[in-house]
Amino acid sequence: HYSRRSRAMRALGSRLCAVSLRTGLRHGLRCVASASTAPRGSFATLKPDDLQKLKQILGPQNVMTPEEVEREDLLRYNQDWMGKWEGRSAAVLKPATTKEVSEILAYANGQNLAVVPQGGNTGLVGGSVPVHDELVLSLLRMNHIEALDTVSGIVTVQAGCVLEQLDQYLAQHGFMVPLDLGAKGTCTIGGNAATNAGGLRYLRYGSLRGNILGVEAVLADGQVVDSLSALRKDNTGYGLPQLFIGSEGTLGVITKLTILCPPRPKAVNIAFFACSSFEHVQRTFALARQKLGEVLSAVEFCDRMAIDFVLKREAGTGVR
Repeated sequence: HYSRRSRAMRALGSRLCAVSLRTGLRHGLRCVASASTAPRGSFATLKPDDLQKLKQILGPQNVMTPEEVEREDLLRYNQDWMGKWEGRSAAVLKPATTKEVSEILAYANGQNLAVVPQGGNTGLVGGSVPVHDELVLSLLRMNHIEALDTVSGIVTVQAGCVLEQLDQYLAQHGFMVPLDLGAKGTCTIGGNAATNAGGLRYLRYGSLRGNILGVEAVLADGQVVDSLSALRKDNTGYGLPQLFIGSEGTLGVITKLTILCPPRPKAVNIAFFACSSFEHVQRTFALARQKLGEVLSAVEFCDRMAIDFVLKREAGTGVR
């Protein structure tokens, strides 16, 4: 019940990344109602000395353990967005800088402790929650927008910045994120990059991969890879950022990005069409692209079943 891509990414990560960094892909994640059947592997368990060291790196207030906080406080990190899978993390770590991420991964690698990186935890395939008792590396505190070039529209931002907050900041300067998702109020830009998210604006602005100019990432052994280029055209060396985009944490933890952001439209018009068949949907889409050209910025298809589900779920709320 897991995709070929998830298998491939797990295999690739096991070859190219040190063993302490892993991604909790859907394979082996346990249903909330049943125990995991996935092998735990040879990873070490968290010991008091390990916990003390991690608290020295981050400060006690930025390390959460089941012994020190309520289960409900840990649930948002251990359970996926749909509530299907739940891990039992030994600790949730909340770094605020690339240096802290580097120190955590270097220590975990040396002690053979498994780590699962996590952004907004809005994925639908269980990729950001623990399989067993891995350390959760939450990047939510790394949420600063560091710089914006108002001439080129290139923004430098930490990976834990929430997509909607980034878009609101850019709106103040006449720009927008070339990505829009239903989970924009919770998902993080680093998680978007790690999964190469598409979204509603894909039609006009292309994939996020094509708009990311540079990436800073930390490898499993703590080494920092700085490829934060702010050049639209850079033919020097390997395109390292492209390796991390879509890698889902298997090659390293993305900590910072530079993104090319398009100008924000001065006006937006929305049209809702009711089509009697999918063939008519395709014809309408083709005609819109032919007549509107680049003015067409987003297209979304919603079938009858989905509409009925929303109306049923939102009954009594005024949605109709």
